[in-house]
Amino acid sequence: MLNIKDFSVSIKNKTILKKVSFSIKPNSVLGLVGESGSGKSITSLSIMGLLPEKNIDLEGTIEFEGENMLSFSEKDLLKIRGCQISMIFQEPMTSLNPSLTCGYQVFEVFKNHSFLSNSEIKKEIINLFEKVKLPRPEEIYNSYPHQISGGQKQRVMIAIAIALKPKLLIADEPTTALDVTVQKEIINLLKTLQQETKMSVLFISHDLNLVREIADEVVVMKNGKVIEYGSVFDVFKNSKSDYTRALINSKPNPNKRFNQLPTVEDFINDSVDFSLESNENREKYHQKIYNKPPLIEIKNLNKEFVTKRFIFGNSISVKAVNNVSFSIYEGETLGLVGESGCGKTTLGRTILHLEKSTSGQIFYKGKDITHLKKNELKLLRKEIQIIFQDPFSSLNPRIPVGEAIVEPMKVHDIFSSYQERKEYVLKILNKVGLEADHYNRFPHEFSGGQRQRIGIARTIALQPKFIICDESVSALDVSVQAQVLNLLNKLKKDYGFTYLFISHDLSVVKYMSDNVVVMNKGRLEEIGEADALYSNPKSQYTKALIDAIPKEI
Repeated sequence: MLNIKDFSVSIKNKTILKKVSFSIKPNSVLGLVGESGSGKSITSLSIMGLLPEKNIDLEGTIEFEGENMLSFSEKDLLKIRGCQISMIFQEPMTSLNPSLTCGYQVFEVFKNHSFLSNSEIKKEIINLFEKVKLPRPEEIYNSYPHQISGGQKQRVMIAIAIALKPKLLIADEPTTALDVTVQKEIINLLKTLQQETKMSVLFISHDLNLVREIADEVVVMKNGKVIEYGSVFDVFKNSKSDYTRALINSKPNPNKRFNQLPTVEDFINDSVDFSLESNENREKYHQKIYNKPPLIEIKNLNKEFVTKRFIFGNSISVKAVNNVSFSIYEGETLGLVGESGCGKTTLGRTILHLEKSTSGQIFYKGKDITHLKKNELKLLRKEIQIIFQDPFSSLNPRIPVGEAIVEPMKVHDIFSSYQERKEYVLKILNKVGLEADHYNRFPHEFSGGQRQRIGIARTIALQPKFIICDESVSALDVSVQAQVLNLLNKLKKDYGFTYLFISHDLSVVKYMSDNVVVMNKGRLEEIGEADALYSNPKSQYTKALIDAIPKEI
């Protein structure tokens, strides 16, 4: 169906893709894996004809059903995009139009490519929303992207992509923002749709376990080149490349707790530290941190959102956080897991006072911080920080990243001159694995992993006591994820940070956390020591989350 032969992309005379060749057969799934910046997304954008025309040189061929798409006009491509070839984009936060309702954004697809009436289109969209497991389809149809969770936004993107049952679906990290149970449902959905419609799928992912579950063949890319290409069995069981083997082993192993996660570079340089954290050391550390008073106490916390208002003052509200109580101790990493929309992010934002609690209390160092004055809140902001879920949308695209890190330092009067701040920021950039010349670059010039490091640098520049990591590694490939997790652990030791680690990836949460809190529909479902909770969950809900994790390779 699709045949890419000796395809190269150069941007401003810099070669990004180098003679890439592979084929996608009819009625099959091809997995495309590789580290951040390996050329996966550039390949998918090239197929869609979405690369900008200026300063771009293309060589080779991309044939779709026997025709070279590189010779197509924009008018020809418009007939194919969304109808014959469709794409699920990587970042739903920036891919959806914030000024249009979710329903209307799917409506546009049908309006441009079908002859259905408006009422028929709406019916189709509601059915689509049900297929991709969106809760309250009618309500989400009329909701704007900012009113729904990250995972729900991703499901809207999937609905847009599969709306017209295309011949080829390009899925660029389609399950990145989704919790494990919904991820499993989406994978099963894509499999079912693929079998029903006989469409082909190019499945791009950094989760190799996931690729193994869905793909027939796999392409492994590195630095714009194809390193390995073959059947799933051959690539995963008999891989010829050290790089492929390194990618396979970079994912946290739920059955082993290494002192440091192995990265691709560790495997290639034969410098992997396979030493395990001893249970004795872990218990000693827990005795040390849990014998002190808690740093943060959450007592009967509630946060309600009004979803609909009526005449005479009546309203309908959703309890995003429902009577939640727990403590976080200094030096602890407390994991927070649950399905998309369970209230994880809202809880974190409420602790930070980015959302105002409906009722309940939040204590920091024994002081009630539930209701603070403006000047008191400013002081608290320096002590409690957040690493946001989406590093791209949390950075200002119009200012260099160095200035973005300096900005909060100026607000909180850290150092007295610009030169002192710049020198300190350069040290922080080096600490998080970035270069000095990155200071003057803009966010769009970095890969996803680099942007996440910038977000971490901006957070630690204020030297806070407590950091909320909100899905801070969810969008990263396995190797970069391992680097960032190692970095977070190193920074915790160096600076004495305390983390609330929010994630839908239970393998990552188990590796990072001392204790784990499980949330379900706004309520606290279960809390316990990470290893014990993973091996012996008490709640059926927690068991279902663990069972949904893709099996290890």
